[in-house]
Amino acid sequence: MRLKRAYGLKRPKLRQSWNKFNLYNLSRAEAPIVGPRTFFQQKWTAKAIARAYHGDTVKEKHWQRMFRRRMRSVVPMDHNQLARSDGYEQGEGRGSGLEPHPDRKRPPPAKIPYMNMTFAPLERRLDTAIFRAMFASSTRQARQFVVHGDVKVNGKKMIYPGYQLNPGDMFQVEPERVLFATGAPKDAKERRSGRKARQRKKASAEKQEQNQESKSSEQPSEQSPEQPSAPKTRQSPAEETSPESAKETLQSLVSQARSLLNTPATSSLLSGKRKQDLRAFKRTLQRTLSRSNSLFPQQATTLTDSLDAQLQELTQKLSLNSSPTPDSSSQGENPDPNHRVPASQILTEENSSMLRKAMAEARENPIDATKPYATPWRPRPYMSAFAFVPRYLEVHHRICSAVYLRHPVARPGLAEVPTPFGNDTNALAFNWYLRRR
Repeated sequence: MRLKRAYGLKRPKLRQSWNKFNLYNLSRAEAPIVGPRTFFQQKWTAKAIARAYHGDTVKEKHWQRMFRRRMRSVVPMDHNQLARSDGYEQGEGRGSGLEPHPDRKRPPPAKIPYMNMTFAPLERRLDTAIFRAMFASSTRQARQFVVHGDVKVNGKKMIYPGYQLNPGDMFQVEPERVLFATGAPKDAKERRSGRKARQRKKASAEKQEQNQESKSSEQPSEQSPEQPSAPKTRQSPAEETSPESAKETLQSLVSQARSLLNTPATSSLLSGKRKQDLRAFKRTLQRTLSRSNSLFPQQATTLTDSLDAQLQELTQKLSLNSSPTPDSSSQGENPDPNHRVPASQILTEENSSMLRKAMAEARENPIDATKPYATPWRPRPYMSAFAFVPRYLEVHHRICSAVYLRHPVARPGLAEVPTPFGNDTNALAFNWYLRRR
């Protein structure tokens, strides 16, 4: 769905967004007409189109207070040349009419685009930095992440989108929010399966509540008013669950998965895909084992049961290649080790579906219909045109964290502030705000 106010096609305005209509407007953008207009009109038009891209969520009065006429820039110098020469060749033959040798003539240095640094103060804003680090698909979405408390700066929650970052500040975004922002949206089929999964989850929760209410209502009716209530019996050690027992079970599951991978007889029968699934299952076990100390006993036992079921399904799948047929074993013949039994003769349809589910959960990128984005995760369309990170940010996409290294600067032939406008348009916008200081 296109938001006409933000992504108009008749009078296009460029935005900080990955929207496909914004990409179309970027592809057909042209420099504003300056011929028949006065200088005031040229400045006003340049200011309007530049402000629609840079900080459209920032109020004009706020931006006027942020505006600075001083622009940061650097001039790189060749330290080797400075060490070799003290500049005498610059004055060689001066006053005598001699021309320097053509080989000694240096190409003219590239111009420094100072005017492209007009909106550099806006790059310090937290919401803009989140968008530049590719953690959100637009500055408006990045602003929403900050306001909802999904962003931390230096380990502390930050709810102000206009927070000014300083060099060395580290900001983090919740990985689930980043996956939602940068992932492909669901299609109709995936949305339908998500609704069904939520309905099943809600129905199971209601059924559990009804069972608990029925059990609580049956307990007082079973006891007569004359008879005192029976003393509570202590549960047997087998019935009691503790984090230590769950941790021991997890460790045994890890050892079983390791033995399946290290045993030569079993490893020779495994395909590459099955080995990958077993390694992913082993990593899941190790992550769960590291979190078992912070889990409640009931949660740890639930995780142990689910992982145990997955390992049983994986072992059953591995036995397909080595199980002999019933006919050959009954006749007393030596079973052929290369003979494979069809899966339909060993696994029922229910077990096959359980096996597929266990395999899907053990992968690094599982299929989960309850997620708000398409699973398995894939990048959203039209994302490659915006996939770049500025030089003043150091981004780690695996942990959804970034560091604001320094303020953006201008160099010969390059300004570190990403902008779709030319030097002339930014110069007119700079002059508009310069006369109002």
